[in-house]
Amino acid sequence: MSFEELGLRPELLKATEKLGFVEPMPIQEQVIPYMLNENADLVGLAQTGTGKTAAFGLPILNMIDANEKKIQALVLSPTRELCIQIANDLKHYAEFIPQVKVVPVYGGENIVTQFKELDVTPQILVATPGRLIDLIERKKVSLSEINYLVLDEADEMLNMGFIEDIETILQGVPEDRRTLLFSATMPAEIAGIAKKYMKDYHEISVGIRNSGAENVEHFYYMVKAQNRYLALKRIVDINPDIYGIVFCRTRQETKEVADKLMQDGYNADALHGDLSQAQRDYVMNRFRIHNLQLLVATDVAARGLDVSDLTHIINYNLPDENEVYIHRSGRTGRAGKQGVSISIIHVKELHKIKALEKITKKQFTRLMVPNGLEICKKQLFHLIDKMENVQVNDEQIEVFLPHIYKKLGYLTKEDIINRFVSLEFNRFLDYYKDAQDINIEDRPSRNKRSKDDRNDDDRRSKAYDSRRDDNHKENRNSRRGRSDDEYYPERGTKVRMKINFGGSSDKVTPKNLLGLINSTTDDRSISITNIEITDKFSFFDVYADQANKLIDAFESQPRKGYYVDLVSEPYGKKQKREKQEYDRKAERKRKERKKPDKNKGKRRSGRRSDRK
Repeated sequence: MSFEELGLRPELLKATEKLGFVEPMPIQEQVIPYMLNENADLVGLAQTGTGKTAAFGLPILNMIDANEKKIQALVLSPTRELCIQIANDLKHYAEFIPQVKVVPVYGGENIVTQFKELDVTPQILVATPGRLIDLIERKKVSLSEINYLVLDEADEMLNMGFIEDIETILQGVPEDRRTLLFSATMPAEIAGIAKKYMKDYHEISVGIRNSGAENVEHFYYMVKAQNRYLALKRIVDINPDIYGIVFCRTRQETKEVADKLMQDGYNADALHGDLSQAQRDYVMNRFRIHNLQLLVATDVAARGLDVSDLTHIINYNLPDENEVYIHRSGRTGRAGKQGVSISIIHVKELHKIKALEKITKKQFTRLMVPNGLEICKKQLFHLIDKMENVQVNDEQIEVFLPHIYKKLGYLTKEDIINRFVSLEFNRFLDYYKDAQDINIEDRPSRNKRSKDDRNDDDRRSKAYDSRRDDNHKENRNSRRGRSDDEYYPERGTKVRMKINFGGSSDKVTPKNLLGLINSTTDDRSISITNIEITDKFSFFDVYADQANKLIDAFESQPRKGYYVDLVSEPYGKKQKREKQEYDRKAERKRKERKKPDKNKGKRRSGRRSDRK
């Protein structure tokens, strides 16, 4: 099928031709005709990068009235980057319909600038939920006449805690609008949104629901936790043309891994929540134009980064949720290209691989971490291939050749080849000459391992937990004027906190509470445990040195209307104080017993002496 057969207007066909679109992708082939010929709502299930923007963007542009100066279509996206990207794509599609105006609005940008953009009302508004609600409350945006509402990356918006914002927006749009919901997965909460706010919707699924992208192969390497970084370097070295993202669990780990890679000579950089927007844009732009070969990132930081030609996704740590793995792996293997998703695991994570195989319905193949000889061989032949296929520009180098021939004239052909290979290759030969095998068995026998070996993963896991949340030490002084050392007895101690987020409705669940905290703090490394939801409040435990981070994050976003506060001292502090008081009393009693008796040795008066 061609785009001409889909029934689009000539101006849009001209734009698709200019953009190099030849044949519609599967999601476009199904969604575009349905949108143009039917009136029902639509749920589209497909991985990121499968052409969803064109699938909903082209038919909407085909159906809106370009001469009407009112917002006719609203597209909601979870992140600033994705919002900008969708808006740019829609502008490209509408290039030959000059009357159409597309405006993106998102957080992190001066709202006054966006006010000016909205002075001339656009036909299509692309927005992140938080900024859109701000603009609605300021009476700058009206959704009273929209005909089309698109929820893009709906599962990501759910994971980021936007469920309440989405429901607020949905309650303010016309009942007769047409709703399109696009998602890579279909968790229960998204199904609930569809059931509550969409009318007799039609579902179009490309691939298997909640499954991974079809063009992605899945592999894993199994090593001890202490050898993760060594394994990462060997994986990169055995894939010389790698262009990918390395996903880490915390921003601190992201910084450490990226710094090590750069120090070891790899073309890498980090993307994490501590970067300013200008720094973030700089790193992302370098990566998009291939000035960086590896991007080390957290899931939160990488949201909205859309690069179509990634060769590899590397999970330095497996995510806690299977849906996150699906999103990660779906970033490669796009637009019909083949992709590779690699996970570095230890023995205790093998069950996670089995669970992922079940949900993705894909086989995960174990690969052995390559040894030094294998890496050197691969790098050598890669170098020779590059030399063999290099484009020679005779005109530019001709002036230098006589001097070079004279300089190297005494060398034989074999000497030149040997020196060329050694010049480029000595680093790998030196580094890997004594490289050890870092692979481990699937299920090592306990009686064949030393006691230290058997507890190796547990010790490292505890060490990881003890440092995983040390990302923001510099700004953690207590609001009450006390330092962390004064207020918190030690790292690893937890406190009880409460938040005015409670009730008996379906939207108040532990998962939604975690989503609210994640979206407000922009930090998934915060460990939330022991959640208890009551009618008016929710209670939870958090590491003591993260309490003020939570309090400050919610205070900085008063629009959400939520606040958190401490309801108890750190666990153990009360007991410690009671023990100190007990010890002081015991010490006083001990000292009193040791005091000399002034009456000792003196004859007592009384009945006994009277009887004598």
